[in-house]
Amino acid sequence: MFNAFEEIGGGGGSGWAAHVVDQKWAHFTAEDHETWDILYARQTALLDGLIVERFFDGLAALGLGDGGIPELGALNARLLPLTGWRCVAVAGLVPDDSFFAMLAARVFPIGNFIRTRAQLDYLEEPDCFHDIYGHVPMLADKGVADAMQRFGETGVRAIAQGQGDKVARLYWHTIEFGLVRENGAVRILGAGLASSFGEAAKSLDDPAIERRRFTPESAVATAYRHDAMQPLYLVADDMGAVVAALRGPLP
Repeated sequence: MFNAFEEIGGGGGSGWAAHVVDQKWAHFTAEDHETWDILYARQTALLDGLIVERFFDGLAALGLGDGGIPELGALNARLLPLTGWRCVAVAGLVPDDSFFAMLAARVFPIGNFIRTRAQLDYLEEPDCFHDIYGHVPMLADKGVADAMQRFGETGVRAIAQGQGDKVARLYWHTIEFGLVRENGAVRILGAGLASSFGEAAKSLDDPAIERRRFTPESAVATAYRHDAMQPLYLVADDMGAVVAALRGPLP
């Protein structure tokens, strides 16, 4: 079975590999696994008809509802043959330069912890449920997976050129909290919404929330909140517009 921690030398060395840790899957408690199952069941029911179709395709392909927190070796055994991406465990947030270098290498960081029962509805710091449930299903789609790698390369260059704020905003307004039109309706795209029971439906139907048309230019110019539910979302015309933005140069 593939073990990302062992493959890169246990997380040592330089660059992004220094942030990789052992998932320590055996250390998750029965309550941790039950928390995952609660989150998975209610979020999947909530998102029916609210999220892009590729998300549910990814859920099915990766078997994320098989029960309990996924072990990353088993998850990678399904993901790698589909798109060449793999997941590695990290202890918390990864610095932007290392994060985008990971994306450029087709590696996605997964927090090695899960929220408590008191945090079911909202969590500021991303845990393994946000990282796996919110992000990984879309990495099973070849078009999105390829665009994410290109975006990682763009992010590395942007940070080196002092444009980290631009690439962070484009990522936020697409991959994390983006909305997109699909089959005549506005649908959820972003992982921050896909994994949030409190914010997913509000993003689509709360009349107090502002929704503007997405363009790469508007995304890099629009600030965001990382510590609260969003007062503003950008809505892409279709998935093609999102993929093109991720694959293209920064405005």
